[in-house]
Amino acid sequence: MLFVTLLFLFIVIPTAELVLLMMLGVRIGWMPTLGLIVFTGILGATLARQQGLSILRKIQAEMQNGRPPALEMVEGAMVVIGGMVLLTPGIITDGLGFALLVPGIRRSIANKIQKHFTKSFTTGKGFASSSFRSRKKDDDVIDV
Repeated sequence: MLFVTLLFLFIVIPTAELVLLMMLGVRIGWMPTLGLIVFTGILGATLARQQGLSILRKIQAEMQNGRPPALEMVEGAMVVIGGMVLLTPGIITDGLGFALLVPGIRRSIANKIQKHFTKSFTTGKGFASSSFRSRKKDDDVIDV
C-alpha cells in the first residue's frame, strides 16, 4: 500500500501536472503559463501566511481558555501542507492547495480527521495501543 501511494505521489501526479501544464502552454502560450505559475505561488504563500497567523491566534485563544487546541493544530498542519503544495508548480496541486486554505473546506476536513482519530483511539485501534496492553508491569525494570 505504501509503495502504491509513493508511486502515485512521485510519478503519477507530477506526470499529470506536466501534461496539464504543457496543454495549457499550447493553449495560452508559455509566458502566460509561466506567469500563472509564479502568480499562484505568490498568492499561495500570501494566503498561507494569512491563514497560518489566523490559526495561531485561534490556538492561543483556546489555550488561554484552558481548552486543548486539537482541531486548530490539525488545521495548522493543513495550512502548512496547502502552502507547500501551492509552491509546487501545477494545476492539480494548486487546486488541492487552495482547497486546504479555504477555512470552510479545511474545517470540514479537520473535523473528519479528528473524528477518525477519536474513534480509533476510543476503540483501541490507535498508535501502539495493543503493545501497551500486552506489556507486563515489570518490563521496564532492569534487575542487576
